[in-house]
Amino acid sequence: MTLSLLHFNPATGVAAAITATGGPSVGGYVHHCWKNLGALATQGYYTNPWYADFAKEQLKQGVSSKKIIEQLTKLDREHRYRQCLVIDKQGQSAVLNGAENMPQIHALTLSHVAAAGNLLASGEVIEAMTQSFVGAICANPSEVLSHQQPPEYHPHYESELAHQLISALNQALIQGGDTRGVKSAALRIESPNRAPIDIRVDWASNNVIDHLQDILHHVEADDFQDFLSHLPNDVQV
Repeated sequence: MTLSLLHFNPATGVAAAITATGGPSVGGYVHHCWKNLGALATQGYYTNPWYADFAKEQLKQGVSSKKIIEQLTKLDREHRYRQCLVIDKQGQSAVLNGAENMPQIHALTLSHVAAAGNLLASGEVIEAMTQSFVGAICANPSEVLSHQQPPEYHPHYESELAHQLISALNQALIQGGDTRGVKSAALRIESPNRAPIDIRVDWASNNVIDHLQDILHHVEADDFQDFLSHLPNDVQV
Protein backbone atom coordinates (compact mmCIF):
# COMPACT_ATOMS: atom_id res chain seq x y z
CA MET A 1 0.00 0.00 0.00
CA THR A 2 2.77 2.44 0.93
CA LEU A 3 6.53 2.93 0.68
CA SER A 4 8.63 5.29 2.77
CA LEU A 5 12.26 6.28 3.26
CA LEU A 6 13.60 8.02 6.37
CA HIS A 7 16.92 9.76 7.00
CA PHE A 8 18.44 11.28 10.12
CA ASN A 9 21.93 12.75 10.52
CA PRO A 10 22.91 12.82 14.22
CA ALA A 11 25.81 15.21 13.54
CA THR A 12 23.63 17.97 12.09
CA GLY A 13 20.19 17.14 13.48
CA VAL A 14 18.65 17.10 10.00
CA ALA A 15 15.68 14.75 9.61
CA ALA A 16 13.99 13.83 6.34
CA ALA A 17 11.28 11.58 4.95
CA ILE A 18 9.58 10.75 1.68
CA THR A 19 6.46 8.62 1.23
CA ALA A 20 4.18 7.51 -1.60
CA THR A 21 1.00 5.45 -1.74
CA GLY A 22 -1.90 4.37 -3.92
CA GLY A 23 -4.41 6.45 -1.93
CA PRO A 24 -4.87 10.20 -1.37
CA SER A 25 -3.13 12.65 0.96
CA VAL A 26 -0.32 10.42 2.23
CA GLY A 27 1.61 13.36 3.68
CA GLY A 28 -1.01 13.93 6.35
CA TYR A 29 -0.75 10.68 8.23
CA VAL A 30 2.25 8.48 7.36
CA HIS A 31 5.65 10.11 7.73
CA HIS A 32 6.97 12.32 10.50
CA CYS A 33 10.42 13.80 11.02
CA TRP A 34 11.69 15.93 13.85
CA LYS A 35 14.88 17.97 13.81
CA ASN A 36 17.41 16.86 16.45
CA LEU A 37 15.22 13.85 17.33
CA GLY A 38 14.70 11.39 14.50
CA ALA A 39 11.94 10.22 12.19
CA LEU A 40 9.04 7.79 11.88
CA ALA A 41 6.78 6.32 9.22
CA THR A 42 3.57 4.57 10.25
CA GLN A 43 1.87 2.66 7.46
CA GLY A 44 0.51 -0.79 6.67
CA TYR A 45 -2.77 -2.54 5.95
CA TYR A 46 -4.30 -0.13 8.49
CA THR A 47 -1.92 2.57 9.63
CA ASN A 48 -1.96 3.84 13.21
CA PRO A 49 -1.41 7.63 13.10
CA TRP A 50 -1.10 7.78 16.90
CA TYR A 51 2.29 6.06 16.75
CA ALA A 52 3.87 9.43 15.94
CA ASP A 53 2.92 11.18 19.20
CA PHE A 54 4.13 8.25 21.27
CA ALA A 55 7.39 7.86 19.36
CA LYS A 56 8.22 11.57 19.51
CA GLU A 57 7.92 11.62 23.29
CA GLN A 58 10.09 8.51 23.54
CA LEU A 59 12.73 10.02 21.27
CA LYS A 60 12.82 13.13 23.46
CA GLN A 61 13.70 10.85 26.37
CA GLY A 62 16.51 9.22 24.43
CA VAL A 63 14.77 5.88 23.94
CA SER A 64 16.25 3.78 21.12
CA SER A 65 14.39 2.95 17.92
CA LYS A 66 14.47 -0.75 18.77
CA LYS A 67 12.89 -0.12 22.16
CA ILE A 68 10.23 2.14 20.66
CA ILE A 69 9.22 -0.58 18.20
CA GLU A 70 9.08 -3.10 21.05
CA GLN A 71 6.84 -0.78 23.06
CA LEU A 72 4.52 -0.06 20.14
CA THR A 73 4.17 -3.78 19.47
CA LYS A 74 3.14 -4.38 23.09
CA LEU A 75 0.76 -1.41 23.25
CA ASP A 76 -1.05 -1.95 19.95
CA ARG A 77 -3.23 -5.07 20.00
CA GLU A 78 -3.58 -4.86 16.23
CA HIS A 79 0.11 -4.38 15.46
CA ARG A 80 -0.09 -7.24 12.96
CA TYR A 81 -1.77 -4.75 10.58
CA ARG A 82 1.00 -2.15 10.93
CA GLN A 83 4.32 -1.43 9.34
CA CYS A 84 6.38 1.13 11.22
CA LEU A 85 9.88 2.56 10.76
CA VAL A 86 11.75 4.56 13.40
CA ILE A 87 15.16 6.28 13.39
CA ASP A 88 16.43 7.53 16.73
CA LYS A 89 18.82 10.31 17.84
CA GLN A 90 21.83 8.07 17.25
CA GLY A 91 20.74 7.35 13.69
CA GLN A 92 19.86 3.74 14.46
CA SER A 93 16.73 2.36 12.82
CA ALA A 94 14.22 -0.37 13.56
CA VAL A 95 11.08 -1.72 11.90
CA LEU A 96 7.79 -3.39 12.74
CA ASN A 97 6.54 -5.63 9.93
CA GLY A 98 3.06 -6.79 10.88
CA ALA A 99 2.15 -10.27 9.65
CA GLU A 100 -1.13 -9.13 8.04
CA ASN A 101 0.70 -6.89 5.57
CA MET A 102 1.68 -9.83 3.37
CA PRO A 103 2.13 -11.05 0.68
CA GLN A 104 4.80 -8.55 -0.42
CA ILE A 105 6.35 -6.53 2.38
CA HIS A 106 9.97 -5.46 2.69
CA ALA A 107 12.18 -3.20 4.81
CA LEU A 108 15.82 -2.19 5.13
CA THR A 109 17.22 -0.67 8.33
CA LEU A 110 20.65 0.93 8.01
CA SER A 111 22.66 3.49 9.92
CA HIS A 112 20.99 6.91 9.41
CA VAL A 113 18.66 5.50 6.71
CA ALA A 114 15.64 3.20 6.69
CA ALA A 115 13.07 2.25 4.08
CA ALA A 116 9.99 0.05 4.06
CA GLY A 117 7.00 -0.81 1.93
CA ASN A 118 3.96 -3.04 1.78
CA LEU A 119 1.73 -4.32 -1.01
CA LEU A 120 4.80 -3.95 -3.21
CA ALA A 121 5.34 -5.19 -6.74
CA SER A 122 8.51 -6.89 -5.43
CA GLY A 123 11.14 -6.63 -2.71
CA GLU A 124 13.41 -4.95 -5.26
CA VAL A 125 11.36 -1.78 -4.88
CA ILE A 126 12.81 -1.00 -1.44
CA GLU A 127 16.28 -2.20 -2.46
CA ALA A 128 16.31 0.21 -5.40
CA MET A 129 15.01 3.09 -3.31
CA THR A 130 17.65 2.62 -0.62
CA GLN A 131 20.55 2.04 -2.99
CA SER A 132 19.69 5.18 -4.94
CA PHE A 133 19.53 7.36 -1.84
CA VAL A 134 22.61 5.99 -0.07
CA GLY A 135 24.59 6.07 -3.31
CA ALA A 136 23.73 9.73 -3.85
CA ILE A 137 24.53 11.08 -0.38
CA CYS A 138 27.39 8.85 0.82
CA ALA A 139 31.04 8.54 -0.19
CA ASN A 140 31.01 4.93 1.09
CA PRO A 141 27.68 3.50 -0.11
CA SER A 142 28.82 -0.12 -0.37
CA GLU A 143 30.00 -0.15 3.23
CA VAL A 144 26.80 1.49 4.47
CA LEU A 145 24.55 -0.89 2.56
CA SER A 146 26.49 -3.89 3.88
CA HIS A 147 26.33 -2.59 7.48
CA GLN A 148 30.13 -2.34 7.65
CA GLN A 149 30.46 1.41 8.25
CA PRO A 150 28.33 4.42 9.18
CA PRO A 151 27.74 6.94 6.39
CA GLU A 152 30.51 9.26 5.26
CA TYR A 153 28.56 12.06 3.64
CA HIS A 154 29.46 14.04 0.56
CA PRO A 155 30.19 17.69 1.44
CA HIS A 156 27.07 19.86 1.41
CA TYR A 157 24.87 16.87 0.55
CA GLU A 158 22.00 18.37 2.54
CA SER A 159 21.57 21.15 -0.03
CA GLU A 160 20.49 18.48 -2.54
CA LEU A 161 18.59 16.32 -0.07
CA ALA A 162 15.12 16.97 -1.49
CA HIS A 163 16.30 16.06 -4.98
CA GLN A 164 17.94 12.85 -3.75
CA LEU A 165 14.76 11.83 -1.92
CA ILE A 166 12.68 12.31 -5.06
CA SER A 167 15.25 10.44 -7.16
CA ALA A 168 15.16 7.54 -4.71
CA LEU A 169 11.38 7.40 -4.88
CA ASN A 170 11.56 7.47 -8.66
CA GLN A 171 13.89 4.46 -8.66
CA ALA A 172 11.43 2.61 -6.45
CA LEU A 173 8.58 3.36 -8.83
CA ILE A 174 10.64 2.21 -11.81
CA GLN A 175 10.88 -1.16 -10.04
CA GLY A 176 7.11 -1.32 -9.71
CA GLY A 177 6.29 0.60 -6.54
CA ASP A 178 2.81 0.09 -5.11
CA THR A 179 0.79 -2.58 -6.92
CA ARG A 180 -2.18 -0.18 -7.16
CA GLY A 181 -0.12 2.56 -8.74
CA VAL A 182 0.95 5.71 -6.87
CA LYS A 183 -1.58 8.52 -6.43
CA SER A 184 -0.07 10.69 -3.69
CA ALA A 185 3.40 11.46 -2.34
CA ALA A 186 5.04 13.79 0.14
CA LEU A 187 8.45 14.74 1.46
CA ARG A 188 9.53 16.70 4.50
CA ILE A 189 12.94 17.94 5.65
CA GLU A 190 13.52 19.54 9.04
CA SER A 191 16.76 21.36 9.88
CA PRO A 192 17.74 22.99 13.19
CA ASN A 193 18.47 26.39 11.65
CA ARG A 194 16.29 26.56 8.54
CA ALA A 195 12.60 26.57 7.72
CA PRO A 196 11.27 23.10 6.92
CA ILE A 197 10.61 21.86 3.41
CA ASP A 198 7.18 20.23 3.25
CA ILE A 199 6.01 19.19 -0.22
CA ARG A 200 2.78 17.28 -0.78
CA VAL A 201 1.04 15.88 -3.83
CA ASP A 202 -2.33 14.89 -2.38
CA TRP A 203 -3.68 13.33 -5.58
CA ALA A 204 -2.11 12.78 -8.98
CA SER A 205 -3.84 10.88 -11.77
CA ASN A 206 -0.52 10.67 -13.61
CA ASN A 207 3.22 10.89 -12.84
CA VAL A 208 3.56 11.83 -9.18
CA ILE A 209 7.32 12.37 -9.58
CA ASP A 210 6.72 15.19 -12.07
CA HIS A 211 4.37 16.86 -9.60
CA LEU A 212 6.93 16.62 -6.76
CA GLN A 213 9.69 18.04 -8.95
CA ASP A 214 7.50 20.89 -10.15
CA ILE A 215 6.63 21.93 -6.60
CA LEU A 216 10.27 21.66 -5.53
CA HIS A 217 11.23 23.88 -8.47
CA HIS A 218 8.95 26.60 -7.12
CA VAL A 219 10.24 26.12 -3.57
CA GLU A 220 13.81 26.60 -4.80
CA ALA A 221 12.99 29.66 -6.91
CA ASP A 222 14.98 32.76 -6.00
CA ASP A 223 12.01 34.81 -4.82
CA PHE A 224 10.76 32.10 -2.46
CA GLN A 225 14.26 31.39 -1.18
CA ASP A 226 14.64 35.10 -0.47
CA PHE A 227 11.41 34.95 1.53
CA LEU A 228 12.65 31.92 3.49
CA SER A 229 15.97 33.63 4.21
CA HIS A 230 14.14 36.33 6.17
CA LEU A 231 12.29 33.90 8.42
CA PRO A 232 13.54 33.57 12.02
CA ASN A 233 15.22 30.32 13.00
CA ASP A 234 14.18 30.55 16.63
CA VAL A 235 11.15 31.67 18.62
CA GLN A 236 13.34 34.41 20.11
CA VAL A 237 13.58 36.70 17.08
